[in-house]
Amino acid sequence: MSALLPLMVALPLGAAALAVIFGRWRRLQWVIAVVTIGLTLAMAVVILIEVDHDGTLRANLGGWPGRIAISMVADRLAAIMLVLGAAMLFAVLIYALGQEGVDARSPWYVPAYLVLSAGISAAFLAGDLFNLFVAFEILLMASYVLITMEGNDAQIRAGTTYVVINVVESLLLFLAVGLTFAATGTLSMSVLPERIAGLPVGVAIGLNMMLLLAFGLKAAVFPLFSWLPDSYPAALSPVSAVFAGLLTKVGVYAMIRTETLLFPGGQRTLLLVIAGITMVIGGLGALAQVDMKRILSFHIVSQIGYMVAGLALGGVAALAATVFFVIHQIPTKTALFLVEGIVENDTGTSALDRVGGLARRSGLFAVLFLIPALSLAGIPPFSGFVAKVGIIEAGFSGADWVIVGVALLASLLTLVSMVKIWTGVFWGDPQPHPRGRVGLVRHHRVMGGVTAVTVAACLAIAIAAGPIWDFCERTASQLVSTQDYGKEGSR
Repeated sequence: MSALLPLMVALPLGAAALAVIFGRWRRLQWVIAVVTIGLTLAMAVVILIEVDHDGTLRANLGGWPGRIAISMVADRLAAIMLVLGAAMLFAVLIYALGQEGVDARSPWYVPAYLVLSAGISAAFLAGDLFNLFVAFEILLMASYVLITMEGNDAQIRAGTTYVVINVVESLLLFLAVGLTFAATGTLSMSVLPERIAGLPVGVAIGLNMMLLLAFGLKAAVFPLFSWLPDSYPAALSPVSAVFAGLLTKVGVYAMIRTETLLFPGGQRTLLLVIAGITMVIGGLGALAQVDMKRILSFHIVSQIGYMVAGLALGGVAALAATVFFVIHQIPTKTALFLVEGIVENDTGTSALDRVGGLARRSGLFAVLFLIPALSLAGIPPFSGFVAKVGIIEAGFSGADWVIVGVALLASLLTLVSMVKIWTGVFWGDPQPHPRGRVGLVRHHRVMGGVTAVTVAACLAIAIAAGPIWDFCERTASQLVSTQDYGKEGSR
């Protein structure tokens, strides 16, 4: 099954080239995209089943020895991220097709989307730091196109900020990769742990800090988050949904991978401080907003803090909670942005003072917002409650009382801001609508259907929390016991 690993990247890249060739035939472009991402989702599921049952998979491209080959490695963490990434990319693609907006009309949307898919998969499968850098560049180049798709003034301004910040991130990561090679003589993540362990302490700390800075920019942690709430709201709603659900999680994935594999327990105190401030700043920032999309964007920042906290707490229990939190967050954030997209598509705005009364127009649509909103706030019995309780329990076990208190405060701030959206967008009297009081899900059938399926996935995670938690514990145990990651003997 290791042959499937390079296909996760090569297939969407090849499809992107076909989509460019057939740029005049929009329907054919969309058929290519739907088939391609559907196939990558199927392959990701096969990889996950294989990895969970039989262990880590490794592929060396071209059959070259591991020390010089482009290597791809899939353990449990990489495999579950592949499945979640492909599933959300597929859902948002169908949603964008139903929206019939600029994305459906542009000849460049589908090729850029497919390249983004390839970059995300490559990041999760990267077996060495240079390949991880290349994967970041692939997905960033695609994101530059997607975030400025309409080309209006707001997108250009936000896109400029986004590009500049990510160019800085790329430079930092490139320097970190180069210095790591200079210090250790390798970039293979199967060899680096023992090489880094033999470095002088100051050199190892310096390399760790540079990688944390680069990945922290991508994950939007404090104080490196300010670009996100300005950039994501300016993009098209399907693009915002993909970015919110996946792109920051690629940064979190890179932090988890490097901190557990290369620098175990290296910067625990610093990460706890960053996590706590990120939670609170994101929550307070959300409270200060008067636009649904901006509130949700600030919550991306706040929720990243929980993942960083779980990583900093360390140990199997905390890492299992972190993995569960990521599994819960990806569909939950995607669903909330899909709901926002329907609001904006139907009313022309997401400003809280210009909408109102949508619950009276469509009770089903209100439920589609309420379920992921309550899950995001950590209200039982939804999946967010399970994820946050896991991290809080890990904090109690380690007597880290401050981070526990901050996590509880951030949950309260999240709940208050979700209530703010509810009262502004869904409560009150409905605004006049040219089609009368038609239900939003019925009015936007494809968009509403995709949103409903995504929300159902959020519910499924809560219902299957026990088996998923068991998987997360196996994943965490594998992260802690990293001696076999990507070795030549891996399958």
